[in-house]
Amino acid sequence: MRRSAALAAAFLFTACGHSAPPGNAPPQSDIATAAVEIREVELTYSAEAVIEAVRQSTVSAQVAGRIVDLRFDVGDYVKKGEVIARIDERAATQALEASEAQVRQAEAELRNARAQYERAKQLVAQKFMSQAALDTAESDFKAAQARVTALLAGAGRAATERSFATIVAPYSGVVSARLVELGEMATPGKPIMTGFDPGTLRALATVPQAQVGAIQSLARARVEVPSLGKWLEASRVVIVPSADPRTHTTQVRLELPSDTRGVYPGVFARAHFITGKAPRLLAPRAAVLRRSEATLVYVVDERGALQLRQVRLGTASDERSIEVLAGLRPGERVAIDPVKAGIEGGRSAAR
Repeated sequence: MRRSAALAAAFLFTACGHSAPPGNAPPQSDIATAAVEIREVELTYSAEAVIEAVRQSTVSAQVAGRIVDLRFDVGDYVKKGEVIARIDERAATQALEASEAQVRQAEAELRNARAQYERAKQLVAQKFMSQAALDTAESDFKAAQARVTALLAGAGRAATERSFATIVAPYSGVVSARLVELGEMATPGKPIMTGFDPGTLRALATVPQAQVGAIQSLARARVEVPSLGKWLEASRVVIVPSADPRTHTTQVRLELPSDTRGVYPGVFARAHFITGKAPRLLAPRAAVLRRSEATLVYVVDERGALQLRQVRLGTASDERSIEVLAGLRPGERVAIDPVKAGIEGGRSAAR
């Protein structure tokens, strides 16, 4: 009971912004701290964004047949030119063989027609055959040539259709969806797999038209991915040269570095457009503790006493620091690990 009463009293004191009573002054602690200081920071305008792939495509079947081989699944990395899937090509092979047989037959007929034509020219020169017979032989020869050309084109089409039975990756990338199962029937246009190139990612943000001028002046931005705790420098900022007349907004594309890892299309992000510089009071981002609607930090005085203090945050920030509008003064030190500070404060109050 005494321990519970002491903890409750300590919480009341710290929640009101006071340290523990002098009689229970805590000893110096080993909690890591950092100073709140005024620094010149880059002013930013922030907007919600979504990650998308510049190169993302769905590979589909171009011929009909049963799927007999699937070599990759979701999450697999595929190199350009690797075989993704195979469709039963027996029907296409038989059609190709039939076309090649017709070509061989037509070539034989062409050789015979050429020989007949050459013989007819000699006979006409010797006055043993009429000109009409020569004209007929020439016509048969040209018809045989045309038939061979047509059949060669048909054989080439059959060979191309057989090659469609082997589906290869058009570029190196990651499989994001497999849309068929082994043994299913494929038809022309049926989607097989969807993939994207992880080296060509960008963030797409929508901003008010009033902010376009400031964004365009510096053309610099950072992309925050909250789910991964990552901050990425945009390699290029592209303002789409069109606006939505209903919402008066413009889309901005922020190209990400080619070596970005762990980020996928569809992930929520925030775009922080740099619009200038100004001095701001900054505190470590890691020191901020959020409880419901309250934003709190543990302030550590020169004696090591912990004070739980509510603060109001601003918009200026980076991956390590965040702006403080009220609740802290320059030079004060805050606990970098607020969870550990809370445990330490509870133990000190109990003593």
